[in-house]
Amino acid sequence: MTRTAVVLLSGGLDSATVLAIAKSEGFEIIALSFRYGQRHGIEISAAQSIARKAGVLRHVVVDIDLRLFGASALTSEIAVPKGRTAAEMSLGIPITYVPERNTIFLSYALALAEVSMADNIYIGVNALDYSGYPDCRPEYIEAFEQMANLATKSGVEGRHLTIHTPLMHQTKGEIITRGLKLGVDYAATLSCYDPDPSGAACGQCDSCQLRLKGFADAGVSDPVRYREQAVAT
Repeated sequence: MTRTAVVLLSGGLDSATVLAIAKSEGFEIIALSFRYGQRHGIEISAAQSIARKAGVLRHVVVDIDLRLFGASALTSEIAVPKGRTAAEMSLGIPITYVPERNTIFLSYALALAEVSMADNIYIGVNALDYSGYPDCRPEYIEAFEQMANLATKSGVEGRHLTIHTPLMHQTKGEIITRGLKLGVDYAATLSCYDPDPSGAACGQCDSCQLRLKGFADAGVSDPVRYREQAVAT
């Protein structure tokens, strides 16, 4: 019997790895991406490329506009922080946090899963190498899964939905090592919060720094293009 999973696919390193993991676990994939007014909207092109190469059943790209609310460097004119140290990144919730983004994304994924008869959702949240976002914590995912099974027709009828977070307790280096074993083409991914129009990464934002450190820890070179020679701090 074919099993189907909805995979949240941003076009970044983590989500590309999660898609490969879901495929390796025997699922047919419906990929779900969001064009939400993010300054790094070019990541949608990366997501589309990754989805095509993975041979997903369907790739849904949803258009919403979180710029209406702003309050984030990713959805407003607030500058993206650059050149922060690991210690600085570990303090507080950064301005790149998009209010309720994962709750919004998971709600769409839940609706898509229910109408697609899919009892599994995969998301690439991480509680180790992450930027302090409150909606990336395991207790948040557990609470959302509980809510999902209360709020849906399928849940009421006894079809339990599971939210998979296979990267939750892995370092970025471990994620990259795992993805390489699964054949993930990291050259097709985009992690930068502030890429130039050609897609070249800045090398200095928190996401670039975490990515670069991950590749250094994994002992391999990052294959994406950077505007300048970039190294992890």
